[in-house]
Amino acid sequence: MPNTDTEAPLRTGLLRSFIRWLVIGVALLWSFAALILVAARWVNPPTTAVHIQRRLQASIHRAPYRERYKFVPLSQISADLQHAVIAAEDANFYHHHGFDWHQIQIAAEDDFEGDRTRGASTITQQLVKNLFFGTGRSILRKGAEATLVPMAEFVLGKRRILEIYLNVVEWGPGIYGAEAACRHYDETAARNVGRQQAARLAAILPAPLKRRPERMNSYSAIILKRMDQMGW
Repeated sequence: MPNTDTEAPLRTGLLRSFIRWLVIGVALLWSFAALILVAARWVNPPTTAVHIQRRLQASIHRAPYRERYKFVPLSQISADLQHAVIAAEDANFYHHHGFDWHQIQIAAEDDFEGDRTRGASTITQQLVKNLFFGTGRSILRKGAEATLVPMAEFVLGKRRILEIYLNVVEWGPGIYGAEAACRHYDETAARNVGRQQAARLAAILPAPLKRRPERMNSYSAIILKRMDQMGW
């Protein structure tokens, strides 16, 4: 007969050992991500989790893939494009510390009523997701993201967060960042984009693989109205 007196302590010991190493592994991964955020204060990210994800997807499906990604200083991205993205993605960007609790409450109420019409992620949350997690969704990812967002706000500050986000965000198939997007869609540099162009570009961010700026007139009109309301 099996010796249950020795098997139970053995299973307990193995479980404790597994949990201990799991905690150590998670702590090491978080520390690595935190170090990347610290480095990102001065070093422009050469790639992101989303960039890597798209390359892998193209490779797996044997699909053609061309990546366009050029990091430029925030001073070389037009104020109109900066304002349009903030108005479209995170109107309270300069007034929160990483989480927009009012928008989270609205989104939760919409979920409860079965009428979800908007997201609640801030630009800081989207930056953390782009850098470390890709486009997948899970409770674990959300939990990890929530611990890194305050770190990003503290280490990077608003200006650097906006600069990195505008440079790494996906703006179409293989198109990353404002400079690549402006060159591709408008055949001009990001510093030259005006209000109308900026609003149309900002309108495609929620679904960059499906939307095109020339089809975004109704959405861009809403963004332009928000910019006016915000004094931009």
